Amino acid sequence: MNIKVIDNIIESFKENKAYINGWRDMKRASVAILIVEIDSRINIVFEVRAKHMRSQPGDISFPGGKIDFNESQKEAVSREICEELGLQSEDFEIICPLDILVTHYNLLIHPFLGYIKNFDNIKINKDEVDHIFTVPLEYLLNIQPHIENNKVLVNRTEGFPFHLINGGENYKFKEGIYKSLFYTYRDYVIWGITALILEDFLNSLRNKL
Repeated sequence: MNIKVIDNIIESFKENKAYINGWRDMKRASVAILIVEIDSRINIVFEVRAKHMRSQPGDISFPGGKIDFNESQKEAVSREICEELGLQSEDFEIICPLDILVTHYNLLIHPFLGYIKNFDNIKINKDEVDHIFTVPLEYLLNIQPHIENNKVLVNRTEGFPFHLINGGENYKFKEGIYKSLFYTYRDYVIWGITALILEDFLNSLRNKL
């Protein structure tokens, strides 16, 4: 490949939009934190995944799913809300994107904040959702989750070329920390990715209030 002259490189990057390094090799999904007013109180909607699902059966999650080819993050989450909750586009509104979550297993998650205008129009898709429940936002803002800080280690392959790095096998590799959160509400436990996304939203909300 011929390297362009510097003016051409500058011109080609002028409108560049930065994203996540390595995203083309990752799976991507969009989810929605949906708020709804019930009895004059703001609530967040959670799903309990169907027990027959191949991935994470019975876990608690936000509405959402895989971003399809040539589909925007917002289009994906809107489609998933319609598919999982049986709502029409006029029944809800996506307010804004929230902070992207990069997992340690090559999954990018794009959360959005939205609100449901017509809660009574929900007709859950039993193929994907066992049932839904709501948690008052005030309750979530006033509790502290149980936190476990787990150590993340990389198991390097047998053929890892230690001879190409300074220090060889004695090189001091960095270790990572993966935080596990657990929010409890009645008989429900909200944890994993859902809890991480929830925590980030709650912290952002506290800073804005």
